Amino acid sequence: MTDETAAIRVTGCQPGSRVTIQADLADGGGHPWTSEAEFVADSSGAVDLSTQAPVKGSYREVSAMGLIWSMRPTSKDVHIYQQQPSLGAQIINFHLLIDGKEVAGAQLNQTVLRGGVQQIHLDGALHGVLFVPPSAGKHPGILVVGGSEGGMPLRRAAWLASHDYVALALCYFRCEGTPPILENIPLEYFGKALGWLAQRPEVLPDRLAVMGTSRGGELVLQLGSMFPQIKAVVAYVPANVRYPSCCQRQPLATWTWNGQPLDWAGKMNKGDVNAMWRAAIPVEHIHGPVLLIGGQDDLVWPSAEMVDAINSRLRDNHFAYQIVKLTYPHAGHRAGMPEIIPAWHNAVPNSLGNNFTAYGGTPEGNAASSLDAIPKVLEFLRTNLAVSPAAGN
Repeated sequence: MTDETAAIRVTGCQPGSRVTIQADLADGGGHPWTSEAEFVADSSGAVDLSTQAPVKGSYREVSAMGLIWSMRPTSKDVHIYQQQPSLGAQIINFHLLIDGKEVAGAQLNQTVLRGGVQQIHLDGALHGVLFVPPSAGKHPGILVVGGSEGGMPLRRAAWLASHDYVALALCYFRCEGTPPILENIPLEYFGKALGWLAQRPEVLPDRLAVMGTSRGGELVLQLGSMFPQIKAVVAYVPANVRYPSCCQRQPLATWTWNGQPLDWAGKMNKGDVNAMWRAAIPVEHIHGPVLLIGGQDDLVWPSAEMVDAINSRLRDNHFAYQIVKLTYPHAGHRAGMPEIIPAWHNAVPNSLGNNFTAYGGTPEGNAASSLDAIPKVLEFLRTNLAVSPAAGN
């Protein structure tokens, strides 16, 4: 799985000899990526990437998956790693070189979806894909929403279903049958999705959670404050206030409730304390534990600072549930991503195609945030959506 650390080892070398391991892949856009690191074989003639740092190469520290996250594109016109289409597997080739000659090779297939996960497509009042794990019985349900890119967050929902959750990747704009832009989105739509998810025969209706990233992180905090059936919230690089619509010349409200726009914060009312207060998300009304992830080098918006503000508001209001706050140095707007993939990126074209977005963070910092956050997010969900053997039958 793309969230799992693979064991990469070399045996049968001369003790003390220098060996080079190269890795390469073709991403979902067909672009080649490569990495390389040189190691000194130990006294038994072995190299183990989980315990040994390279003496030189594309990364420096001990990292079992360093050859993967440190990859870079070979072409200058590539801005970011592109995922394989249709949730396909990523094939990574490894080459062992001694004295400049390849003497062995290996291949790793990184999969996004465990075998047996069922996909159910929704195209009616709701737009999305439901991922159902293969194991029998009822499971906690998680509503997954994306950010300003729009569309369906399929990979995040596939990841959760592979860990035994029923996950609904919900599209709320930029899909057929949904609004074309992130503007005046009725929050009743998400209430309808939660109700639909709770009624599924595979779902435990009292074990519902929400997960979102960026504008989706802002959204799930807002939803958690409004819908008491939500029992856990996971927000990646979220805002602590409601932001305006994206990305129009004249900004409007992003979210509506009962047909009325919800107050938002932005440049137009930055100095208006009352407006900022009205735009703040009342996270203290959430009816369950909250996990927050921020990047201290986030160049899209100051997610680490906003995570701190959310945490402070919860504590100031004597929040009765668990708060997990993860903020990462040298990580940007992609902090904590639940995949071990090439972490390098340049400024990328935005969703409207008329500008570039800098996410921030270093490859090392972004990769370290993912490697740390993956098990912590899964443990948070296990702990707070725990299912007893009787409940799952």
